[in-house]
Amino acid sequence: MGLIERIFGSIFGNGRNVIVETAQVFRENAEGAAVRQADIKQQSMRQFASEFAVQRHGGFNRFMDALNRLPRPLLAFGTIGLFVVAMADPVWFSTRMQGISLVPDPLWWLMGAIVSFYFGARHQAHSQDFQRSIAQTLARVPTVVENTRALRALRADTPQVAQSAPSADLTLGALAPTDNPALVDWQSSQR
Repeated sequence: MGLIERIFGSIFGNGRNVIVETAQVFRENAEGAAVRQADIKQQSMRQFASEFAVQRHGGFNRFMDALNRLPRPLLAFGTIGLFVVAMADPVWFSTRMQGISLVPDPLWWLMGAIVSFYFGARHQAHSQDFQRSIAQTLARVPTVVENTRALRALRADTPQVAQSAPSADLTLGALAPTDNPALVDWQSSQR
């Protein structure tokens, strides 16, 4: 036992681990890397906190902060609103989209650059696809208008939707007896 203790003592003794120390030569210590990353993040957060530590007073600063918070919710709710309006009044929506289809491409590119710059996203490379999809949507407007008219004609409050005049086929169908197996079984059980 003395020999084995001396071998293990020389490798692992005095709080050392020769195997771990040797492995760290070839591979980074994950725990040490995590500690270094945490230190870097803490230093970055301290720097950011010091930038925002300045108290801004005054109505103009508060107004500008509020104004900077508006575009995202306005764009999000505006887009949802467009879907609601498209379903509620398709003709009104299609008329507005017809006007949008007249906007020239360079203006769409400028709008895309402004929006992408504001949100920090990439430049809108697919604005031409957007124009094409608007054109396809507008090409469907006559069909939508005709379908809307047909659906309005089917409303319950539209006069003469349900024909109340007697129909000879329906009257004869109701008066002519037909075989009803369930009725025949019931009648036979009643006798």
